Amino acid sequence: MALEITDATFDEVVLKSDKPVVVDFWAAWCGPCRMVGPIIDEVSSEYEGKAVVGKVDVDANQQFAAKYGVRNIPTVLVFKDGEIVNRQVGVSPKKVYTDAIEAAL
Repeated sequence: MALEITDATFDEVVLKSDKPVVVDFWAAWCGPCRMVGPIIDEVSSEYEGKAVVGKVDVDANQQFAAKYGVRNIPTVLVFKDGEIVNRQVGVSPKKVYTDAIEAAL
């Protein structure tokens, strides 16, 4: 299961991580987000210990969505050393997300 990331935990979990971090910006009412969610959960299981995989509910946590220019959801950002190294907007196949993680490892 992907980690629940909030505005309060974002800095510690994402920006200060020594591993690549995948962040899925989503909302409960978003149909495409519900398609990406299970993929993100699978990726989370597969990369446990190698990468941090989490989700940010943009309805409840708007600070970092705004900071990183998330205008459409789902948006999946990959961070390495606190910097964005990959951005996917919309629904993508699982391989797109795993390739982005592999590139950041």
